[in-house]
Amino acid sequence: MRRSWLFGGVLVVSSSLGFSAQAGADEVSSSEKSFEQRLQELDQEVRLLKRKRELEQEAAETTRTTTPVMKVGHSGFAVESADGSNSLKFRGIIQVDHRLFFEGANDVRNRTDQRAGNLNEEGFHGANNTWLARRLRPTIEGTLWGKYDFRFTPDFALGNVSIFDAYLDARLHPGFKIRVGKFKSFVSLERLQSVADIKLLERSYVANALLPNRDLGLAVHGDVLNDTVNYAFGLMNGVSDGGNISTGPQFSGRKEFTGRVFATPFRNQESVFRGLGVGVAATYTSAHGERNLNFTDTTPADATRNGLPNYLTDGQNFFFRYGGATVADGARLRISPQGYYYLGPLGLLGEYAIVRQDVSLSTGGPPAGGGLGTNTVVTPNTGRTLHHHAWHVTLSYLLTGEDAAFQGVKPRRNFEFGKSKGWGAWEFVVRYGEIHLDDEMFKDPTDRSFIGGYANLSESAKSARSWTVGVNWYLNPNVRATVNYSETTFDGGAGNGAVPINADGTNVQDRPDERILLSRLQLAF
Repeated sequence: MRRSWLFGGVLVVSSSLGFSAQAGADEVSSSEKSFEQRLQELDQEVRLLKRKRELEQEAAETTRTTTPVMKVGHSGFAVESADGSNSLKFRGIIQVDHRLFFEGANDVRNRTDQRAGNLNEEGFHGANNTWLARRLRPTIEGTLWGKYDFRFTPDFALGNVSIFDAYLDARLHPGFKIRVGKFKSFVSLERLQSVADIKLLERSYVANALLPNRDLGLAVHGDVLNDTVNYAFGLMNGVSDGGNISTGPQFSGRKEFTGRVFATPFRNQESVFRGLGVGVAATYTSAHGERNLNFTDTTPADATRNGLPNYLTDGQNFFFRYGGATVADGARLRISPQGYYYLGPLGLLGEYAIVRQDVSLSTGGPPAGGGLGTNTVVTPNTGRTLHHHAWHVTLSYLLTGEDAAFQGVKPRRNFEFGKSKGWGAWEFVVRYGEIHLDDEMFKDPTDRSFIGGYANLSESAKSARSWTVGVNWYLNPNVRATVNYSETTFDGGAGNGAVPINADGTNVQDRPDERILLSRLQLAF
């Protein structure tokens, strides 16, 4: 009995223990499953968060690569595509000048008495003191597909509207670019300097008088040999000395070849000659001016169609004109060695130019008042090759210590009113330049007298010598104030009173000196 009770107790305990063990095993198994399930859920959540982050990054990248970027700064206003391969920029320059003449003449002797006004005893009209908008040029430029640049610049100054730049530039390679349209001829070093960066208010006789300004045509250009050599070769319509062609067709149909090579051999080296640049430029064409013009009744624009130029002083007064019967009649060759040197605050820029021009005298033409008249013809044995030359040297020094450069000046500290250290940049500039015209131009080709030449010595000076000093105040990278003082002396250019020149030229006097104070306030962006 006792054994049965004991056996039953053991059986009950064993059963209880077995049931408890089974229950514990079931509980452990259920806990493991719950943990694995939770891990899977967490892993799924992490994957979802990671994918969400990837989608957000992809959306942000898509937005970054497709949303245009607008930029506003001292270099102008610009809108660029997100990848930078397309852009549109708006820039501009405003120059307001004042001219104060202490001495000088505005030559109006070729005008009629009704238009000439009050003349002095030598037949000159005093030069006019005036305020004027020298340049008002908005510019739209941009880039397409990362390599095709364009530029459009009209000018609204001086009461006229004209197009100065309108071209497309394909940058196929740093060493090979193609430019087509209207642009600055790759010839004059000073002309290729931006008008916002030129050191004095007016360019020299080399750039303004003898070498071309802007022309229509095509040019290939580029930088080679690790950017130490710049070259440019063009096929242009051709303009007279200092000329700026209109956007209309060129009347003669003959093209002008231009070429320029400019080297900066030490630009990539830490050398005292790092700022040295030297080069040479040339142009050539066969120029034949219009011969069927009435030079008395035509407009000033028509008069330039004889293929020959007029020359201006720093005060923008004419001091030389070809005679009305003179026309370009053959080869025109220009050669211009040029160079600059910049070392710290010191800058030096110089150019020389010589022009070889074939001319002839013409006769006939339509009669005054209209009508067909007789066709103009070249007078036999009047062909002559004339040689003119000009040069200048310009020295600049930044008194406030900034580095001088061809591209312009950026002040270390912008001007801030009332602050002792915020005075911008100050620069002193001096230039000396000369232009000499061929003496043979003033002589008759048949009898060697001073009557009936290619220009009248009593109306046009045969040379001019100018020196100019100036101070530039760069308030910030965009605003500049300038004051220049210029003196010019002339050889010839005035008769004895109002009496015409005689055959021997003995009554020729020098044109009155020009002494002028020029000032300018400039905004460029």
